[in-house]
Amino acid sequence: MEPGQGELSPAFPLAGECQEKVEEGKAYSPDGVFAYLEMLEARAHKAAVKQEETEQQEEKLARLKARVEELRLQRDELRAKVDLQQKRQLGKEGGVSNPAQPSARAVLEWKIKSIKAMLEVFYLTGISGKLTKRGVCFCISTAYEGTYLDSYHLDLLTKPEVQIYRHSVPIFIPLQQIAKKYLQTDIRRFLSVLSDHLNAYAGRRYQADQLQEHFSDQIEGTLQRNSLCNLLVFNYKVPSKSKTFPFNVRLLYGDLCCSLPTEVVISCTPNAPASLAETAAAHSDLFRRVALHKVFRSFSSAVGNVDGAP
Repeated sequence: MEPGQGELSPAFPLAGECQEKVEEGKAYSPDGVFAYLEMLEARAHKAAVKQEETEQQEEKLARLKARVEELRLQRDELRAKVDLQQKRQLGKEGGVSNPAQPSARAVLEWKIKSIKAMLEVFYLTGISGKLTKRGVCFCISTAYEGTYLDSYHLDLLTKPEVQIYRHSVPIFIPLQQIAKKYLQTDIRRFLSVLSDHLNAYAGRRYQADQLQEHFSDQIEGTLQRNSLCNLLVFNYKVPSKSKTFPFNVRLLYGDLCCSLPTEVVISCTPNAPASLAETAAAHSDLFRRVALHKVFRSFSSAVGNVDGAP
């Protein structure tokens, strides 16, 4: 055979890699080589699709941010015009009306546009609304780390004063306290604070559900939690062949607008080795900084890395 005869052309960059697979005993026939090439092609296609989706999401986010800035500028302009109109009316009360001065109807139209702009801005932050015959109906959508969870509705009356007509907010959310503090003076602040409470509650509940769904083998019995999910108590263990659950944890979420605990108490069960006290201290710091289900995911990853070490 002449030199170079039978060698693969450089036009086939995967030939060497396929040859290695053959030598390793993973492909003994052309069918095996073709299957391997198809796997590489599928992997490249999947990566390309993921990259395209990421770029589309980034473009959509940029458009939404630009729209928010545009609406904010429009809101500020409308607010300034309404304030100026009100000052003129107060300054010229009882005097001869200025023909060039905007009419009451024009002022009302500006106010309606301002409310609509506010509703559209809120929509981009998970709060949407629509005008009704008696006031405004809001919908507050909750999510955690990009996962949509639940929606809650709030129907407000605006005459003779702003008041809550009906709602679907859970009874354990301090709705009346928030309303008493902000509803009559700053409705935007009222909706923002209420949204923070609902999203934090939804986030705490989501973490607890994920823990029970995916890491039940690491928890002893049922996770104990109250309706607001701001107090969680359970016994747990790190992934191992042991059947004992040496750690007891109590998570208290003192800030109801937060989905991470403000107080973590971890103790070892009476029959646990004394050497686990240091591990419990490390876990305590982790629970304060990382979402509950992600803490247990990190436990599994750490054990997997140890098991896979040479």
